[in-house]
Amino acid sequence: MRKMLLDYAVERIDVVQLDIAQRPDGLLAGHDLMSPYVWEAEGRMHLLVRVLDNPLGPSDATGTIYAGESSDGLFFKMKSSPAIAPGPDAADAGGVEDPTVVIDHKPHLLVFYTGVDTRRKQGSLLIAAGADLRHLTKKKVLLKAPEGEGNIKEATVAQGADGRYRMFYEYAKDNASRIGLALADRSTGPWNVVEDPFSIRPDLWDSWHLSTGPILSREGKPPVMFYNGSTADARWRIGWIAFDENFTKVVDRCIEPLLVPPPPKERAGIDIAFAASLLDHQPDIFIYYSLEDRLLRRALVRELRPI
Repeated sequence: MRKMLLDYAVERIDVVQLDIAQRPDGLLAGHDLMSPYVWEAEGRMHLLVRVLDNPLGPSDATGTIYAGESSDGLFFKMKSSPAIAPGPDAADAGGVEDPTVVIDHKPHLLVFYTGVDTRRKQGSLLIAAGADLRHLTKKKVLLKAPEGEGNIKEATVAQGADGRYRMFYEYAKDNASRIGLALADRSTGPWNVVEDPFSIRPDLWDSWHLSTGPILSREGKPPVMFYNGSTADARWRIGWIAFDENFTKVVDRCIEPLLVPPPPKERAGIDIAFAASLLDHQPDIFIYYSLEDRLLRRALVRELRPI
């Protein structure tokens, strides 16, 4: 039997709610909620979340990013106007998705997000920056898919022991999602694409699709990504993978998924759990994720001691 360096267990799952008309389970009537990115600043918990119409019409934006604040990390008071809205440039006129926040020196707050073009045919990675969420300015396209590859989205940014930045991202190739990696000396780039950090495993739960998730960094421990994977029929689950200090090789990886979604509440629901962000309150790890592409949840996870 393979000896694992790490292992994790889910202790509790809580509903994440927004202060708008929701059912107790977190379902927002007429809209879906996805990609909940939560971080802490100035004694509060902050949220960016992708909101989109359900059902989605042919001319509707694939997403608008709204912001909220919370004292407990479960109930968020939302701002009435979007933090990032689609357009006016063609690169994100079709929708804005998948926010990821990086706290930098100047301009302090960076939001990496996916922009969907006017025709809703291609997604690329973009960045907005500002002193805070009220003063964000869209800056530039960071990465577009090269020839033969599809949408680039779902950025996860981490810094290695060498001080360089790593940006993990999801891209499409051969009718499947994969995780790519780019390096930069600064969080704003320029980014240099390198070899994929890891791939699918043909006989396991992540045998077809892969997508990025949040990274846990603890002193004296390997950095761990809680990533998303699925089979060919798009049954998405959340697992984990550990790297060396500069993300050059995999040192450990789960066999079974950490988080498996319950059966969908409605017949039209889809079988998907998808991690977006985490908060590290040692020994607790709080993972924020979506269910069915429409509900928000928070899992309390703890590291298990090796046997």
